[in-house]
Amino acid sequence: MSEETKFVPGVTEDVNITEKAVSEVKRIMKENNVPENYGLRIGVKGGGCSGFSYSLGFDGESKPTDTIIEKDGIQVFVDMKSYLYLTGTEVDYSDGLSGKGFVFNNPNAKKTCGCGSSFGV
Repeated sequence: MSEETKFVPGVTEDVNITEKAVSEVKRIMKENNVPENYGLRIGVKGGGCSGFSYSLGFDGESKPTDTIIEKDGIQVFVDMKSYLYLTGTEVDYSDGLSGKGFVFNNPNAKKTCGCGSSFGV
């Protein structure tokens, strides 16, 4: 009998990517002819209105110190420094009235910018 670990935002010490976000990543990869063996790199970099901003991109290989998360056929790479800021974060995709895009529900963010793409701790 195997136990499935359920992601709890702000409690689970991992980064989660929702099914909706995974579907969008797969769509983007297909539309842009990104090789299937590439992974989604999620990161944090200095800058933005609140001090840090999120970054997303595709990478052909992981780095030795990356945390690698596999979800529904895609790999997610998170570098060691970014992982410290992203622990417990859920990455979702929104296509609602307020616009389309990836949304980071980060419990570590003490302040966020109005655009939602930067945060402070």
